[in-house]
Amino acid sequence: MPAQEPARGSAPAPGSAPPRGGLLRTLAGSCPTAAGESILALAAPLGLRIPSSCGGAGSCHECIVEIVSGADALSPPAPEEGFLRPPHRLACQARVIDAEARIEVRPLLRRPQILTESEPVPGPVAPAVTVEQGTVRLDGAPLGPAGGAVLGLALDLGTTTIVLELVDLQAGRILARSAFVNPQSFGGSDVMHRISYETTEHPGELRRVLMALLNDEIDRLPAAGQDIYEVAAVGNPTMRDLFFGIDVRPLGQRPFQSRTEQALRRGEALTTAIARQAREFGLHIQPRGRVWGGPLVGSHLGADIAAGLLVSGLAEAEGHRMLIDIGTNTEIIAGNRDRLVGASCPAGPAFEGAGLGCGMPGVEGAIERLAIADGRPRYRTIGGGEPEGVCGSGLIDLVAELLRHGVIDPLGRFRDGGKAFTICSDPPLQITRQDLSDLAQAKAANYAGQQILMKGLGVRPAALERIDLAGGFAHYIDPANAMAIGLIPEVPLERVHKLGNAALAGARHLLLNSPARARLDRLVRRVEHIELEQDPEFFRIFTAGCQFRPQPA
Repeated sequence: MPAQEPARGSAPAPGSAPPRGGLLRTLAGSCPTAAGESILALAAPLGLRIPSSCGGAGSCHECIVEIVSGADALSPPAPEEGFLRPPHRLACQARVIDAEARIEVRPLLRRPQILTESEPVPGPVAPAVTVEQGTVRLDGAPLGPAGGAVLGLALDLGTTTIVLELVDLQAGRILARSAFVNPQSFGGSDVMHRISYETTEHPGELRRVLMALLNDEIDRLPAAGQDIYEVAAVGNPTMRDLFFGIDVRPLGQRPFQSRTEQALRRGEALTTAIARQAREFGLHIQPRGRVWGGPLVGSHLGADIAAGLLVSGLAEAEGHRMLIDIGTNTEIIAGNRDRLVGASCPAGPAFEGAGLGCGMPGVEGAIERLAIADGRPRYRTIGGGEPEGVCGSGLIDLVAELLRHGVIDPLGRFRDGGKAFTICSDPPLQITRQDLSDLAQAKAANYAGQQILMKGLGVRPAALERIDLAGGFAHYIDPANAMAIGLIPEVPLERVHKLGNAALAGARHLLLNSPARARLDRLVRRVEHIELEQDPEFFRIFTAGCQFRPQPA
């Protein structure tokens, strides 16, 4: 949707009462028998799918839900819920004590997209898993007789969203794709909070919950787990190391290096990539197979941006380019075939909806497009139903429109002196001055990373021949609106390209082309990691970035 055009649909008229749709479900005065029932028992009649494999004993920790409202109408947390912080509960342990109360529940397992149609993958197919004369081999070593399909999983371990693809390793085709909100959010919305949770409260719990829901997804795929012989996983260093059960404490303190990076620097390893036998890993795949994790660039620059670099072509370009993977921990690499520089930007989860009164992830019910026409917000939601909140792409549109119509100034202050702007009345959704401040700081972290990398290369935005936006979130943003608020460098629009989920595409490429793994190892060593806070102008640049129309640094 062009920036000046209103989105389809509009805010509901004041006083209307649309049903709560999407992934938010309400338990409200259901019936006298509701008292004493668990959320898990009440979920199915409401169409709310909550995974559980322990029969409600509270031991599998799969049925985590977020209590959006009505927590006082539930029983106190049971001992089995000791690893959770409010507003999270185990659905099997949280019981209704007031049957007339309104209780709003959101499950952690939420799926923004599911693909079940076969897609061909362009390019050569040379996987590590092959079939030769009726025998399945891994790197040439025999695993056993071929009896079915030979499949692999490409896995993008995002801080906010997990995406996986089921791939036919022989035909080079994507058979299925699934995405869901990372269930580790109960340990914090960003990597530093999850590191703290993992190292000070309940070590191993974050991995345990992730593995449970990954296995739930794998079991739902149109394939037998026994036919999945290899997993290629990428993610930022914290997400990758939590997945592999590696101690993440070093990533929480200077110099912010993974255990694998430390081993490489000491000469004890040849790569930061990881390989584990499937039988000792815990995923529902072929036990004789392998789980492989991509190499890191360094510090908080992870295997996800490395995988994106592999498929973007930036490292072979003659002119200067920039690859931006916008997220809770934004990662950026800039340069060309002669020099590559990279930085991680702890932007936080504001642009992914977390922590904002009107924010939510990019799932059903989220406003994904928004414009102001005749003084009235008009929007489009994911799924086309009633709005429950605003996701990242909608937030960018909203801020750009508020600027464009003079509702706020570049500092995010309401020009009429007000404290909030109403998006819709029922359900009540507003963006407040505090929300705008949080978005400004998240944007400033991204802005600082981009400006400091360009400064290190000695180029201005006009010299960038191309900007690649990576990640599921970036795929849906309006580049003109992103430039209008200073989220990405200002260049001609035709120079901005959306790569989609480049991390997942890179993981798939590494799964299907095992020789590319050695190439990626060489590639990540070319990237010069820059610590933003060590730049003498960091504070000045960050402060400039807190404006929604910052001047060039």
